[in-house]
Amino acid sequence: MYEILISLCLLGDPGVCRQQLVAGLETATEHQCDALRQSLDPEDMAATDAGYRVSGLVCRRSPAGLSLQEIADGIYVHTGDVSEPNPGNRGDIANLGFVVGDRSIAVIDAGGSRAVGEAFYRAIRSVSSLPISHLILTHVHPDHLFGASVFADAGVKVVGHPNLERALRDREEAYLLTFETEVGRGAFLGTGTDFSVTMQDEIDLGGRILELRDWPVAHSTSDLTVWDGLTGTLFAGDLVFDRHVPVLDGSLSGWLQVLGEVEDMKPERIVPGHGAPVMHPGAAIEPVRTYLELIEMDTRRSLDAGTRMSDAVPHIGMQQSSEWELFDVYNARNATVAYTELEWE
Repeated sequence: MYEILISLCLLGDPGVCRQQLVAGLETATEHQCDALRQSLDPEDMAATDAGYRVSGLVCRRSPAGLSLQEIADGIYVHTGDVSEPNPGNRGDIANLGFVVGDRSIAVIDAGGSRAVGEAFYRAIRSVSSLPISHLILTHVHPDHLFGASVFADAGVKVVGHPNLERALRDREEAYLLTFETEVGRGAFLGTGTDFSVTMQDEIDLGGRILELRDWPVAHSTSDLTVWDGLTGTLFAGDLVFDRHVPVLDGSLSGWLQVLGEVEDMKPERIVPGHGAPVMHPGAAIEPVRTYLELIEMDTRRSLDAGTRMSDAVPHIGMQQSSEWELFDVYNARNATVAYTELEWE
């Protein structure tokens, strides 16, 4: 397969450039690619308002995309790094997946930068040439959605929780600045949120139907799960973490309630938002529940004792410090969110 690339360079620093995939224009031969390239005008793709200039369309054979694992028939998962975003991983820190039907493909989450989204797009194309009809975003956090513009540019419908669009617009400026700083300007170049999000309860891919369920405030304010009834596979997004310490950005009590309802769905397998590509439901849910219940118990004890938040936070959840990676990065924030929530019950 051959693809078309266009060069992006920062207007304020022309030495910082990146070749960006023009998604949706793949061809079987180099001759077809070159003919298509010659029909395009880089000026039509100019985006000076985005802080960069574009130039120089070129063709090349598509490189290998992200690594994939087929976890069930027609269901593929890419495992992100369990780490913070950095120049080495370019924001590739969340699990991403896609489901292949008879007529089309649905993608679940898109990665933490345009560059990661492009690499995931290539991986999907290495498996199937069927149309990609939907990109499903499991929640608002940038490590799951900053690659979405790749798919939106290719005409893919972006689907998410009813609250996702508003949550994204409220936070996008801060998210873009933070991830650009952590990933690096060059690797992050071209990343944006110029796409709209719609809502949908189910998606018919031909021969298999995906059921989408939006949840009350839990891990975040915009959690969505994807259920493939054909294989009993549940894409849980960040309602389930593995290895990576759970991150509380919504409601502690809400998250514990939702975990029980997810368990009641009785999936055969769960794809967590971070960590292993696929897990048995019990092994997936119970560690998250144990951690959240400890946070709740420690917080309530502190409140009952009249301990100030600044004094309580360093001690909340510490019994689980050896059980999770990135514990020191997120636990204090989790404790702060929990204390604030439970204080006002």
